Amino acid sequence: MAYDLEFEKPLAELEKKISGLQRKGERARPDELQQLHEAERELRRRTREIYSQLTSWETTQVARHKERPYSEYYLRLMCEDFFELHGDRSFGDDHAIMAGPAKLDGATVMFICHQKGREMKEKQFRNLGMPHPEGYRKAGRIMRQAEKFGFPIICLIDTPGAFPALADEERGQSEAIAANLYLMSHLRVPIISVVIGEGGSGGALAISVADRILMMEYGIYTVAMPEASASIMWRDKVYAPQAAEAMRISAKEAQSFDIIDELIPEPLGGAHHNYHAAADSLKAALLRALAELRALPTSELVAQRYQKFRKIGVFGIAALVDA
Repeated sequence: MAYDLEFEKPLAELEKKISGLQRKGERARPDELQQLHEAERELRRRTREIYSQLTSWETTQVARHKERPYSEYYLRLMCEDFFELHGDRSFGDDHAIMAGPAKLDGATVMFICHQKGREMKEKQFRNLGMPHPEGYRKAGRIMRQAEKFGFPIICLIDTPGAFPALADEERGQSEAIAANLYLMSHLRVPIISVVIGEGGSGGALAISVADRILMMEYGIYTVAMPEASASIMWRDKVYAPQAAEAMRISAKEAQSFDIIDELIPEPLGGAHHNYHAAADSLKAALLRALAELRALPTSELVAQRYQKFRKIGVFGIAALVDA
């Protein structure tokens, strides 16, 4: 996998050197084989060093990487017998939301996921992972179905935000999101939400009122995408990196503020370098959380969920008083 982000230039140079030595194959001299092993060790070391010090803007670039695994890949690698359900029974079927039951380690769970597209036609089909109101109404319908049959709900979040077109507002985008927030706060089954890439604005919040909120190590979770925040604050998207740093949107920062419950480690260099390892980490985290939540009585589960969102986030009272 190529290292193609701006901050990865030193890694790209090492990778180019490694590729050149590997192409020699059996023709490589002993000293060249030694150079290859040293370069591979150096690549791992530098990757670990760079990725341990990512800024919020650099983390945003990783979360948006063109080869990053989307929900469909995780479902394929983690689950058996996923059966996709369609339609909101009111207007239509929104392909930016992929949902349905699946077997996870032998038990049935209900998945509700944002789904982006890789190629241009799929991006159009999935609307870049930005749901319309009917997508959130479909999610709400399937959540109620999960509660009816006693299935835990797992939401995989990966969206820049809900789609902001005029037609979406006319069909009740804000109402559809608000209805899901209310519904999820009362559901009597375990709910786990995982930010696997971008967790943007109300588009992410609409399926993240959960008992456990997890994030992949290089995901972001924010009230607005950095470009949108920069446009609001400075009237220019060029300030997006500064906005990302100011909002502190990376997974590590979200965990430091107690906004999320667990950080899921990614393979060296990000999930796009090893889909299977990323899926294994995600599956292990989901199974741990499910075991904890299934042990709780239903009344306690709902009460704890309410208290979780009453206490979410950390801020300094002393600093405000001094100011």
